[in-house]
Amino acid sequence: MSQARHSTARSLAAHAVLILYTVIALFPVFVVVINSFKNRRAIFADPLAVPTAESFDLVGYRTVLAQGDFLLYFQNSLVVTVASLFFVLLFGAMAAFALSEYRFRGNMLMGLYLALGIMIPIRLGTVAILQMMVASGLVNTLTALVLVYTAQGLPLAVFILSEFMRGVSDDLKNAGRIDGLSEYTIFFRLVLPLVRPAMATVAVFTMIPIWNDLWFPLILAPSEATKTVTLGSQVFIGQFVTNWNAVLAALSLAILPVLVLYLVFSRQLIRGITAGAVK
Repeated sequence: MSQARHSTARSLAAHAVLILYTVIALFPVFVVVINSFKNRRAIFADPLAVPTAESFDLVGYRTVLAQGDFLLYFQNSLVVTVASLFFVLLFGAMAAFALSEYRFRGNMLMGLYLALGIMIPIRLGTVAILQMMVASGLVNTLTALVLVYTAQGLPLAVFILSEFMRGVSDDLKNAGRIDGLSEYTIFFRLVLPLVRPAMATVAVFTMIPIWNDLWFPLILAPSEATKTVTLGSQVFIGQFVTNWNAVLAALSLAILPVLVLYLVFSRQLIRGITAGAVK
């Protein structure tokens, strides 16, 4: 009974800490959104104030919709993010299952090799990546971004998912083999549903850097047809003059899809993060 109370207390504490971190993380988002509905004078006069009848102005949103094809930019960002997440989760889960389930020579070295991607930033290989994309004819295509972001997200996915998959009951998997299930069926029908919280955690921590990234869209896909929303919003930032109304409006619009995806994965995310706190 006492152990159950301690477990419940740890779970509540973990949820409280997560909620606190969420509030702290969302405060800059709140500031950006409220300032996107104010005129330029009000933004600089009192950036923390809520828009009033005198300060309310939609000039930033009108500018964003009038200049540039932001619907196309949003579409490009959404395609790249969703496709990258799909491949990261699929290939990451398959690699994690192989490393955690099968014992072979070099298993540990393979896991360490994949984990190196967490410690070594992929941006260090920008020149080599650009040369590969030029040689492959993939410059100014969304495929180039999907390939790079998939490679960027795989190390973290394998590292997290392999730990969760080691906790899946061997008896369940062996029972499936006795019943004649193939390894693919065991993986997709038995293992994946049990590690869904971990996959949601990986998805959240992977999608945000992809959606907000400016570096690789600027290097690999800077054309008008392949611009992402983050790169497209840079049109309002000049060397001498910055249209802050338009910048804040573009950032506010860019936040919406991320919030939707976060809400979709939030329940599984909390379960994945707090899984170790309730053992």
